[in-house]
Amino acid sequence: MSIRSQILLAASAVAAVLAVAPAQAEDAVKIGLILPMTGGQASTGKQIDNAIKLYMQQHGDTVAGKKIEIILKDDGALPDKTKTAAQELIVNDKVNFIAGFGVTPAALAAAPLATQGKIPEVVMAAGTSIITERSPYIVRTSFTLAQSSTIIGDWAAKNGIKKVATLTSDYAPGNDALTFFKQNFTAGGGEIVEEVKVPLANPDFAPFLQRMKDAKPDAVFVFVPAGQGGNFMKQYAERGLDKAGIKVIGPGDVMDDDLLNGMGDAALGTVTAHLYSAAHPSAMNKEFVAAYKKAFNSRPGFMAVSGYDGIHLIYEALKKTGGKTDGDELIAAMKGMKWESPRGPISIDPETRDIVQNIYIRKVEKVDGELYNVEFATFEAVKDSGKTKK
Repeated sequence: MSIRSQILLAASAVAAVLAVAPAQAEDAVKIGLILPMTGGQASTGKQIDNAIKLYMQQHGDTVAGKKIEIILKDDGALPDKTKTAAQELIVNDKVNFIAGFGVTPAALAAAPLATQGKIPEVVMAAGTSIITERSPYIVRTSFTLAQSSTIIGDWAAKNGIKKVATLTSDYAPGNDALTFFKQNFTAGGGEIVEEVKVPLANPDFAPFLQRMKDAKPDAVFVFVPAGQGGNFMKQYAERGLDKAGIKVIGPGDVMDDDLLNGMGDAALGTVTAHLYSAAHPSAMNKEFVAAYKKAFNSRPGFMAVSGYDGIHLIYEALKKTGGKTDGDELIAAMKGMKWESPRGPISIDPETRDIVQNIYIRKVEKVDGELYNVEFATFEAVKDSGKTKK
C-alpha cells in the first residue's frame, strides 16, 4: 500500500472515530435520582430505588436506542443537601433528568435548578400542592395531600364521626393535610376538638397523644410522612387510645404498607384514604407485589408504586421524543400521558403536570394472618384540588 493510501486510510479512520464519538456520548440518558437513603425518611428512598430497579429489570435499560444510567445521591431529606446534589448532577454529571425527592422541601430546593437547566424534575414522593407550580419543568407521579385529605374529611363526616383531634407534622404537607381535612370535615358538620402539630424530625408523639386522649374525640386525624407511621401507632397503643375507642383516620401515609405488619393489632380498623394499597385487587398489582416481594423480600408501599410510575413516565417520554433529551420536548411529551399502573388508571394533567388518579377508602384488616389496607370505596380520576382552593 502506498504512503498516500495509508494516509488517506488513517484520515478516514480518524474521521469515522470523530463521527461516532459524539453519537456514543449521546447514547446514554442520565437520570439523577435524589432520595433520602438514610435518616427518618429512609424507607421512602429505599422503596423508590427498589421500584426503579425492578422496572428496569422488567423493561430493560435501553429506550429509543439510548442506554439509561441512574446516578443515585442520598440527601437524607435535607434540602441543603438536595440542592448540592442537584447542582452536582446537572453541572458535573450532565444528567438529563432529576428525579425522586422524598419530602417537599427537597423538591422545592431543586425547582430553580430544573428551571435554569431546562431539565425535567420528576417528583416521585413529595406531596404538597404547590410543588408543580414552582417550575414549568416539574412533573409529579406521587400524589398530593389534598387528593386524599378532602376525601377522608367527607367520609368521616358522613360516617358517624362527630369530634376529631388532629395530629399533623409541622411542615407544608402536614399543613395541606390539615387544611383540606378541616375544610371538608367541618363543612359536613364535624368538629375539631384538639389540633396538634409535631416536629418533622424525630417526633415524640406520646405527650401529644395524651392531650388527644384527654379531649375524648371519636377519632384522631393523623398525617405523618411515610416511615413514621410505625412509631406513631406504637405510641398510640402504649397511651391506650385504641382501648379508649378512639379511631385513627387520615391520608394513607400513616398506614404505609411496608411498615403495616409491624404495627400490631392496634392498627386494625384504621380507615384511610389513599392512592395505593398492596391489597389492590387488579391483576397488574398482584404481579407487581409478587415481583417486588421476590426481588426485595418486602411488601411495596405507595412510595414504591410512585417510583415505578415515575421511571415509566421517563421511559415513555423518551419513546415519544425518539430518544431526544431536550427538556421542553420531554415535558410536552409527558403532559396528558395516560397509563395503567399497579395502583389503577393514572394520567398527567396537561394543565398542572400533576397526577390524576383514583383515591381509595381502605380499612386495615387481617388477610391470611397479615395486616392489609383493604379497599372498600373508590373515587375515580381525582385531580389535585389544592391549586384551585388556595
